[in-house]
Amino acid sequence: MLTLYGYWRSSAAYRVRIALNLKRLAYQQVPVHLVRDGGQQHAPEYQALNPQQLVPLLVDEGNGGVRIAQSLAILEYLEEVYPVPALLPADPAQRAQVRALALHIACEVHPLNNLRVLQYLSAELGASDQAKDAWYRHWVAAGLVAVEQGLAVFDGRLSLGERPGYLEACLIPQLYNARRFDCDLDAYPRILAMAARCETLEAFKQAAPEVQPDAQ
Repeated sequence: MLTLYGYWRSSAAYRVRIALNLKRLAYQQVPVHLVRDGGQQHAPEYQALNPQQLVPLLVDEGNGGVRIAQSLAILEYLEEVYPVPALLPADPAQRAQVRALALHIACEVHPLNNLRVLQYLSAELGASDQAKDAWYRHWVAAGLVAVEQGLAVFDGRLSLGERPGYLEACLIPQLYNARRFDCDLDAYPRILAMAARCETLEAFKQAAPEVQPDAQ
């Protein structure tokens, strides 16, 4: 039994939902509301499970109840323990290219626009909503420019040829967030084309934030 602790609007949890669905793995979800009650990720009960006080957290009861935090660590774990269908290309160079783009999204773009960063801008630095949105759009644009250029190596294909995988599991949630904050996406035709191919697939539709049990 796989259990995913997450939040419907967390893009990191969204990545893991996509990956679980692409691998056709059954899992149960435990919601952790990131705003209610001062943030349920800070509750002692959750801290005992995940001292990082973040989502997602994956618990694999079938493997001794191992607990894994951090979305990309979870994706790597799923790829190693449940290798079929694969999320990464077989060729080492292509795997590295996929990981490089996924890491850029998860480690360079997303952290600057994460909920706790936006909350700090408002609560501690007194940033207005307008200033906060400008911050968000600036860093998303800077990140997506690099992703758009990086996608050229796939020559219009998905990262696994005709199948999505690790890269798309990271890209689609970031694009969802960009749309939510009304970012201008006209400069990213490769990203939009890749997203259009993915968003019609059941693995992505079932992972979408609005259809999660805790969606509000």
